[in-house]
Amino acid sequence: MAAAQVLPASNPESLRLAAGVIRNGGLVAFPTETVYGLGCDALNPDAVTRIFEAKQRPSFDPLIVHIADRSALETLIPLLSTRERRLMEAFWPGPLTLVLPKHARVPDLVTAGLPTVAVRMPSHPVAQTLIREAGVPIAAPSANPFGYVSPTCAQHVVDGLGDRVDLILDGGPCPIGVESTIVSMGGTWPELLRPGSITIAALRKVIGPVVRATPNQTLTAPGHLPRHYATLTPMTILADPGIELMAPDHERVGLLAISQPNHRDDRLSAIEVLSATGDLREAARNLFAALRRLDALGLDRLYAESCDERGLGLAIMDRLRRCATPAN
Repeated sequence: MAAAQVLPASNPESLRLAAGVIRNGGLVAFPTETVYGLGCDALNPDAVTRIFEAKQRPSFDPLIVHIADRSALETLIPLLSTRERRLMEAFWPGPLTLVLPKHARVPDLVTAGLPTVAVRMPSHPVAQTLIREAGVPIAAPSANPFGYVSPTCAQHVVDGLGDRVDLILDGGPCPIGVESTIVSMGGTWPELLRPGSITIAALRKVIGPVVRATPNQTLTAPGHLPRHYATLTPMTILADPGIELMAPDHERVGLLAISQPNHRDDRLSAIEVLSATGDLREAARNLFAALRRLDALGLDRLYAESCDERGLGLAIMDRLRRCATPAN
């Protein structure tokens, strides 16, 4: 299969072509404010099947459905609660995914057979225009092979899925760089399933109590597996940035640093600094690209510094822990 055509998202004709691909059952990779998504018509089961095949994604892992305006919810869900409306008013469009009871017309493959569907309204102008031009809700997981580090630029998509996608819209780097916050609205209290740039504190200001998901529960949302967003190179998280590396002398190792290290360990073959000043928004924006660069060096092991798990630090540490979880 030939490599996908890469078109500039700034060209309106590119977006019209991409929308046609979506309507005709094809796959389009496109930028959002979080990461690049691999999109198809969410109501076309054959197209959704192509996403799972392209990513080699297990069918038990549900997808997020992207919409451009709230009127599209009528196609996906039967009704909205007051809390759900408040969250939408506060954070949509933006990097918040809500897990809601679904209409029967939503294909079971999209939701992994669950009675709920994950929905979000992206704020990125390219994503917004593509969804409106296509005229259908777009199911879109991250545009990368299943389980690997998420893509934050078009070249990442080319590297991972270039011959399995019909078209790639190049909209430049993603401004946030980590996936959306996911909240399930099906229980007694709203439940944070995946942390992101919208923090649990921000959610609580709008709707009151929000609880954290418990480990090892049934998979109800994307990105909730113990090992995910993972490099091929094994990773170890350092509890203390100043801790002595425990790598054997013969190993070539790399360091993912949250901020500029005070000193360089001579045993390090490579260092990636996420933010020279320790700014967590900058660190999140650079996280996946830095992991990919380190992973491409053929090192024996990666070490990652930890950060304070408040605000966006919770999302960063969630991604690092899943990356560092050993493969079965």
